Amino acid sequence: MNTFLNVLERYEIKKDILRRARLTTLQVNMGDLCNQSCVHCHIDASVQGKNIMSRKVVGDILDFLRKNVIETVDITGGAPELNPNFGYFVESARPLVDELIVRSNLTVLFEKGKEYLPEFFRLHKARLMCSLPCYTKENVDRQRGPGVFEKSIKALRLLNDIGFAKRKDLQLDLVYNSLGAYLPGAQSSLERDYKKVLKENYGIEFNRLLTLTNVVIKRFKKYLESNNRYEEYSKVLEENFNPQNLKNLMCRTFLSVGYDGRLYDCDFNLALGHGLKDKEGNFLTIAKLRLKDLEEREILTGEHCFACTAGSGSSCQGALAPEGLVCDSAQHPNQGEGLVRASAQQTVKEYYGKVLKGQKDLKTSACCSASAFSEPLKSIIKNIEPEILDKFYGCGSPIPPLLKDCTVLDLGCGTGRDVYIASALAGENGLAIGVDMTDEQLEVAQRYKDAQMRRFGFKKCNVDFKKGYIEDLKEIGLADNSVDVVISNCVINLSPDKKSVFSEIFRVLKPGGELYFSDVFANRRVPEDVKNDPVLYGECLGGAMYTEDFRRVLRGLGCLDYRVTSKRKITIEDAKIASKAGNINFYSMTIRAFKLAELEDICEDYGQAAVYLGTISGYPHQFQLDGHHTFVVHKPLLVCGNTASMLSKTRYEKHFKIIGDRNIHYGPFLCGAITGKPVNADTRSSEGCC
Repeated sequence: MNTFLNVLERYEIKKDILRRARLTTLQVNMGDLCNQSCVHCHIDASVQGKNIMSRKVVGDILDFLRKNVIETVDITGGAPELNPNFGYFVESARPLVDELIVRSNLTVLFEKGKEYLPEFFRLHKARLMCSLPCYTKENVDRQRGPGVFEKSIKALRLLNDIGFAKRKDLQLDLVYNSLGAYLPGAQSSLERDYKKVLKENYGIEFNRLLTLTNVVIKRFKKYLESNNRYEEYSKVLEENFNPQNLKNLMCRTFLSVGYDGRLYDCDFNLALGHGLKDKEGNFLTIAKLRLKDLEEREILTGEHCFACTAGSGSSCQGALAPEGLVCDSAQHPNQGEGLVRASAQQTVKEYYGKVLKGQKDLKTSACCSASAFSEPLKSIIKNIEPEILDKFYGCGSPIPPLLKDCTVLDLGCGTGRDVYIASALAGENGLAIGVDMTDEQLEVAQRYKDAQMRRFGFKKCNVDFKKGYIEDLKEIGLADNSVDVVISNCVINLSPDKKSVFSEIFRVLKPGGELYFSDVFANRRVPEDVKNDPVLYGECLGGAMYTEDFRRVLRGLGCLDYRVTSKRKITIEDAKIASKAGNINFYSMTIRAFKLAELEDICEDYGQAAVYLGTISGYPHQFQLDGHHTFVVHKPLLVCGNTASMLSKTRYEKHFKIIGDRNIHYGPFLCGAITGKPVNADTRSSEGCC
């Protein structure tokens, strides 16, 4: 019985999701010969290893690389440097790929005849991933053998001395795995600890720490069984299953080649002998592989897959899921604690796909739009299917003007109300793209595409709905600098990784492009018990960002100024939810930000003024840029340098006349109408500079 597939079924995840995508990484397992015998090893590598990749198989791999475009070769297998064909393979493979990884245990550098390795690695610009399961001598030697820690430190110093971790083209990563039957702690926290201790105590530097989860296979399984921990650890892995990891599993784009040339979805399947086969039942080998043989193949799974999907996930490149969803299990290694909080994305899918049937089911006003629509928008909304409107859950009206012929991206589009509004405004030469991860919502949006185009009188469709995650827009094919306007309506708060969301937004926006979104914010950081409540999370309160943290995130991404166009306090009618929320004040805010390089972190005075020409459709008499800037037609208004740039370096340019330039600076801009004093570093507002 495949318990992994049973768990997928429990989460209502179709096993079809686990299919191979485009191959990017070829992992070459050169055998089981090693100078160590670690307790966690899943391939039983040791000094007695007899399975050694031959020169012929190495040649077959090189032939494959010459015929196909593969980005990365990842060399592993016991201590691969002990294979007599290792040097030849590295020299021959390096020109054929963008990246060549060598997984080293570090101590192999001191084996007889291997003294050349550090310089050899430098010459061929190998990316080194080196095992160091702890930064203390006792723990390392207990897992890997006496004297291993001191040799590892000596090897790291050698690598630092020739430039590894100090030059951009010489990357040195360390690999952590737990010492026992528990999950790794948070990767970022461990990395900070490693860097601090290794630098202060040994003067050692490295690039990244990668956390790996031990897999219940071969030697580690025997270790667990001998210590009566097998059942306990297996239960920990299963209970920590995190659906969020599925989309990033390495087996989707990764292929493992065994010492004999046979092919596997991963090196864990290799250890278990679960090889890929053709239609006749014969093992696939690298010598006869065609890439089309792999396309859309179902990935072979088993109980060992829980190791890759538990907690923050595990892969040859470290953790998979955004942190913040997983407790630090290293704090409770003996109790098997550290269970994963419910996947934020899974919670959202359940709430918006199955719990909510319409707006009447909402328990707060957070996801109810209270903003008044302009007359042009009202006429468009009247022309949208009732089901789209009833199952739409927004907290504002994030539809900026001047969308004609623009490419507009709606993050978390739901049933597509705002996509269709943007579609009508963009016209047939524009494009409105909606991204969402919830099947039930997208099904409604997709169902009415043709009907909506007819209602708008369009001869061609100008909408496109994509299933995906707003934290990774690259995965759904959105290129850099490809979008004019990004909108979102009460969705970003639902993301467990908001920094990635905003990073992706500014990646896809064109220079001068606009982010215009409505969302829920809080006047303080939301405590964990509120954040983890599935109802409060689904109602857009649990994931609300503290306004100052939002400002810091944008600042870190190079956006030094944003503007609040509207703000209202959210009412909580449900007594239980109000009790849980306590004294936190939640607000629905609509934010405007631009991708502009010249913005400054406070308002600066250059003696500039802006005149609105009255030419924006729907705004004949005045235009509001934000809550503090209402431009009356033909009336000059003094503005700071940032405001002048927002009006002159974007699609608003032809609708404003800017008087003055930045040749003369008069100091901080006097925002007298707001604060009565200049804005400076001590009086910055959480509502933007001005």
